[in-house]
Amino acid sequence: MADQWINCYIGLGSNLENPVTQVATALLELERLEHCRNLTHSSLYRSDPVGPPDQPDYINAVAQLETSLHPLALLDALQAIEQQHQRVRIQHWGPRTLDLDLLLYGDEQINSDRLTVPHPYLHERNFVLYPLAEIAPQLSIPPGKNLTNYLENCQKDSLERI
Repeated sequence: MADQWINCYIGLGSNLENPVTQVATALLELERLEHCRNLTHSSLYRSDPVGPPDQPDYINAVAQLETSLHPLALLDALQAIEQQHQRVRIQHWGPRTLDLDLLLYGDEQINSDRLTVPHPYLHERNFVLYPLAEIAPQLSIPPGKNLTNYLENCQKDSLERI
């Protein structure tokens, strides 16, 4: 366990088995995680799928919490929640009951076999950037670029708040 509380952002997404309920339930589960506190989250958003065609639209959100867990311990906790939702990893960027991505872990930059933070696609995904801006509009993303800079280069397209 870390010696201090770290501010983290988590991306949530689902496009199978009642996605609104999947994301809403996952938000409640994040709120109850041990060694985590002060959960806030964005509204839910509907987005077009990324990846293979012919999959349902996604429901997305971003959550912010403070944790005293080390990054890999937090990743393990997120993956345990995915497993509770019967997450199956069959196809890269394919449909899923629940996807929880650790987007940011304080100001840290992590590049390991299991985890890359900031999330490698954070800067190009409207379904991450717009919900993130809703809850943390002044956020600085390591290595020190402001969230608004990323938003300027990311079209909202068909993303809609629900």
